[in-house]
Parts: sequence; C-alpha cells; structure tokens
Amino acid sequence: MAGDFILAVASMMIARLRNNDVTLVLSQVVTDLVQGEFMQLGSKETENERFAHYLTKTYRKTASLIANSVKAVAMLSGADESMTELAFQYGRNLGLAFQLVDDLLDFVSSAAELGKPACADLQLGLATAPVLFACEKFPELNPMIMRRFSEPGDVEKAFEYVHRSQGLDQTRFLAKQHCAEAARLARSLAPSPYRSGLLVVCGLVLNRTK
Repeated sequence: MAGDFILAVASMMIARLRNNDVTLVLSQVVTDLVQGEFMQLGSKETENERFAHYLTKTYRKTASLIANSVKAVAMLSGADESMTELAFQYGRNLGLAFQLVDDLLDFVSSAAELGKPACADLQLGLATAPVLFACEKFPELNPMIMRRFSEPGDVEKAFEYVHRSQGLDQTRFLAKQHCAEAARLARSLAPSPYRSGLLVVCGLVLNRTK
C-alpha cells in the first residue's frame, strides 16, 4: 500500500508539470513494470533465451525507472534529443548494474545486512544472474529453474552450486561493464559538479553492500 501511495503522489506531481512529453516518458515506467512482473512468472527453455529473458525483465522492472527518470529530467532542462538519449542510456546502464549487484548480494550478504531475507529470489522461484551463469558449470540447475526451485532441497542445492561456480564473479563483471558504460557516457559531458555526481553514483551502485 505504501508503494501504491508513492506512485499516486508521483503521478500527481507529474501531472502538475503540464508537460505531455515527460508524462508520456514516465508513464512508460509503469507499463514496463507491469510487463516485467508478468515476465517474472515464466522461464525459458534454452539457456540463451533464458538470459535474454532475464535481462529484458531486469530492464523493465528496475532499469526503466532509472533510465526514464533521468531522461525526463534532461527533457525538463530543455536538452536536445541527443542529450536526452545519452541521459536515457546512462540511466539504463546504471539500472541494470544496480539490479545485477542486488542479485549478487542476495547470495553473499546476510539478512541483517540486506534488510530482507537472504536467498529471497530463490525462495520465490526466481533464477537471477548468478544462477544462470552457474548453469554453465552445473547444468543440473536447469530442471530446478524450470520447476522454480519448488522441490525440497532445490534452494539449498542452487545456493551451493552458485558458490561453487563462477556465477558470482561473472555477475559482478557484468555489473562492472554496465557501470563502466554509464561512466563513459557521463564523461562525455562537460566538466561540472553534476558530471562528477553522475560518476560518483556509478561507484556507489557497484560497491554497495545492501
């Protein structure tokens, strides 16, 4: 209910801007979020399709909010089309990195540190990047993914396989790539305290512990 209330207040604030283009951009966030939730209900059969499905779902559920919010700010400042696209791509990469780190922390941080139960995604039946990468070494994870870790012992086995594979390292590497791309885009802007802030945020996202 708190989330619904925040969304309602944000919608009223957007309406008060009286900027149809910005309203359209930020409405896309809600559309993407709902589509991402539906995508989360299913799994793909093949490993390649599964990872592409995961990345698309991650964009829609997390990165779209950041990407379109940053784009909206650029639009409100009167930036041209190339600058608003740069803002969007910066936010997209930052958002993907944020979720990848979140998925990583689900396997390496305690419940107290996270503020939520550890291995929450596995318990919900969700295969995130560490698990999908771990499939390369432990293909026995594939049937667990398809049954959404529903059998007794599935969650514990999947957790063990992830830690015995390179899944966590590969997830962090992918997050670093997205943060590096976001930083590259930020560096293309003129030097200013605001550009410095965008670069600092890249480090904060990558190095956060909760």
